[in-house]
Amino acid sequence: MMKVLHDTIHQLTIPTPFAVGDVHVYLLKGDVLSLVDAGVRTKEAWEALVLQLKQLGYSPNDIEQLILTHHHPDHIGLVGEFPRAHSIVGHSFNEPWLTKDESFFNRYEQFFKDYFAFFGVPDVYLKYLEQMKSELGHFGEGSLTAVIDEGDVLPGHDQWRVIGTKGHAQSHLSFFRESDGSFIGGDHLLAHITPNPVLEPPYNEGQERPKPLLQYRSNLNKCLQLGIQKVYPGHNEVFSNLDELIPAQLKLQEKRANKVFEMLQVKEQKPFAICQQLFPKKFAKQLDLTMSETIGQLDFLENEGKILATVKDGILFYQIK
Repeated sequence: MMKVLHDTIHQLTIPTPFAVGDVHVYLLKGDVLSLVDAGVRTKEAWEALVLQLKQLGYSPNDIEQLILTHHHPDHIGLVGEFPRAHSIVGHSFNEPWLTKDESFFNRYEQFFKDYFAFFGVPDVYLKYLEQMKSELGHFGEGSLTAVIDEGDVLPGHDQWRVIGTKGHAQSHLSFFRESDGSFIGGDHLLAHITPNPVLEPPYNEGQERPKPLLQYRSNLNKCLQLGIQKVYPGHNEVFSNLDELIPAQLKLQEKRANKVFEMLQVKEQKPFAICQQLFPKKFAKQLDLTMSETIGQLDFLENEGKILATVKDGILFYQIK
C-alpha cells in the first residue's frame, strides 16, 4: 500500500498483469504536481491509483504533469487519463510508443525478424512477435510536450537533475536530487533483481543496434559516483545500500558471462543455441527477454576481447579467441 517517503515524494503501488508484479509510481510535489510514471492500462491499476491519490487528498484532475522514466507498458499505461496534465515529459524515444506510430512498429517488428534469423532462431519461435502486438493495449496514448535528457532539470522541480540510464530501455531516464541524495530510478536500480537489458532496434534508421548490457553496466558505474543515498524504484522496496548492491550486480553479470564463455570453449555456437542452454524452461515463452539476456552476455564478452563473431550462411556464430 501507499507509503509517505519524503515531504515531496509519495509512493503509490499499482497492480500489473505482468510477471514482475506491482509497479510504483511517484507523486512529486513542487512548483507543479507531477506523477512520475503512470502504471499499466487496466481497470485494476486505475482504481488503485485513484484510491491512493484520494488518500493523499488528490484526484486525477489535480495532476498537472506526467514524467516518464521509460516507455514500458507498466510505466506509461495511464498517461491519457489525467485531464489537467498539461505536459508529458520524457526521453524522445517514448514518443513512438505514446503515439502508437505504425511505421515505427513495422520497423520494430522487422528488426526482430531479421535479427532473430541472424541469431539462428527458427521461424517456429517467432510467435512472440504477435504477443508483442497484443500487449500494445496496455500502453497509454498521448504525446510528449517536452523532451528531457542527461543533465536537464525536471520542469517544475528544479532540484531534480535528469540522469541518462539507458540499458533496460533505450528511453530510460532517472532523476536525482543532490541535496539529499534521493534517486527516482524507474527500473534502472532494483533491490533484489537485475533488470533485463532489453534488446531494441536503433530508433534512427541506419544506426548500429544498441548494446544494452554494456550501456547498463556503464550507467551502473555512473550511479556509483553520484552520491545516491536513497533509491525510489519502479518495483520492490526503497533501498540505500548502493555501495554493496551495484558491485554485486556487476559481479553477477560477469558470472553469467563466464558461463557463456565456458559454453564457447566446448565449440563455436550461434546465439539461439546458447539461449536454449541458459534458459531451457523459459526461452520458448519469453524469447524476447531470454535472447536479450543472451546477446547482452555475448556483447560483454566480445567487448572484453574474449570471443570473436563470425557469419556463416547469414547466421551469426561466436567462438573464443
